Amino acid sequence: MPPGCPGFAGVAGRKVGVNGGQARPVSAQGISRNLSSYGDDGFSRYLRNAFLSAAGYGREESSRPVVGITDLRSDYNPCHRQMGELLDNVKRGVLAAGGLPLVFPTASLGETFLNPTSMLYRNMLAMETEELVRAQPMDAVVMLGGCDKTVPAQARPGSPSSCTTSRRPLNSATRSAAVMSARTAPAC
Repeated sequence: MPPGCPGFAGVAGRKVGVNGGQARPVSAQGISRNLSSYGDDGFSRYLRNAFLSAAGYGREESSRPVVGITDLRSDYNPCHRQMGELLDNVKRGVLAAGGLPLVFPTASLGETFLNPTSMLYRNMLAMETEELVRAQPMDAVVMLGGCDKTVPAQARPGSPSSCTTSRRPLNSATRSAAVMSARTAPAC
């Protein structure tokens, strides 16, 4: 943490943010979790409610526990071609369970379109995902992945999370020669 920084992100049990010199515990839930440091918690909650209201969420919805959902959709990654359908199903499940599903994007690592290899970017995805989960108000997170690079990068031991994988890319035929995908989605 650089000196002079007004607060620091943390995980359950640690302190986050600063309010008039007083550290806040992580015991807050929903959108009150990980408040931005404007010097006034009430103002921070007001801003969050205003933005959620502008996005179409009512007071009842904004009082629910927040469940973050990673969105890895990308036309460059055939492993994630069903992410839209999977994402919609997860959102419906979170709503049915009484949570507020909030989707956030993360990098999508498709081996076939990255040079020299997607393995070079797996740690970047891991750090990006960890920091976004830590910085945003989430009571739990659902990681959506679909290949052998994204799923391990999103594995987060010690935090309330779930991992769901998409189906592997479909087989296709090119000029009567079968082209088969060797990828399989690992189990979480």
